[in-house]
Amino acid sequence: MNYLLSVTFADLFTKACEWIVTEGLKIVIALIIFALFCAIIKAICKKIDKSLQKKHVDETIRKISIPWVRRIIIFIGFATLLTYLGIETSSIAAAITSIGLTIGLALQGSLSNFAGGVVVIVMRPYKIGDFIEIEDESGTVEDIKLFYTYLRTGDNKIIVIPNSKAGNSIIINFSKQGTRRDDITFSISYDNDFEKAKMAIRECINNCPQILSDPEPLVNISNHGQSSIDILARFYTKTDDFWTAHWYMMEAVKKAFDKYEISIPYPQLDVHINPENIQHADKKKNK
Repeated sequence: MNYLLSVTFADLFTKACEWIVTEGLKIVIALIIFALFCAIIKAICKKIDKSLQKKHVDETIRKISIPWVRRIIIFIGFATLLTYLGIETSSIAAAITSIGLTIGLALQGSLSNFAGGVVVIVMRPYKIGDFIEIEDESGTVEDIKLFYTYLRTGDNKIIVIPNSKAGNSIIINFSKQGTRRDDITFSISYDNDFEKAKMAIRECINNCPQILSDPEPLVNISNHGQSSIDILARFYTKTDDFWTAHWYMMEAVKKAFDKYEISIPYPQLDVHINPENIQHADKKKNK
């Protein structure tokens, strides 16, 4: 009995040593090669990314294409590794296909997001860095993924927009053109000289370096309101200077109106009392 056990353990030890020398060493070498392969692919992708940056290739294309190309190449390398180790890849591929089909049926909404992401990438209605509005949500495009678009708001919040909405909704891109137009309405009292008010607004426009002279700014009466005359100031700026010029005009025009003694009206209610109605009401009360 002891002889049989010693023979069995000896055989197991021998087979284990043979496996380590043959198959085990093969696996170790394969894993080392695969690790080096992943490191080399990562380094090459980084160099390609830097090269594309120097050539001023669109940031959206770089951030989406390079990571996916790296993943595909690594997946091909992993499949080659399995083949090298003698593992049948056809059965694994069939299993992955069936699992993918099951997951796809369960995640139909995510697939619509994926399709929307493809539309966004191909049609490029916006890119990273653009200021856009989608379904009443606005912000600067921080990142674009295949499933979601990330917007950064003015108060530094991140809004995540599913690409299914981005691909099927009305998108307002405020950064697509190099210039933007701003329309600001200033109200003055009917008692004021509107020509003087227009002159004050033009002075503010001329003093603002961010406002472009071409197209020529427009200052005109836009409406006769119930208690005010509305004067429209319409001008163009570079897209990046839009808010700088807007806030400048809001403050500068108020100071100019104060300087030229132009009043800004506020809603008023005039109440007229008829003495005859008061006397009639007093008579009824006395009765």
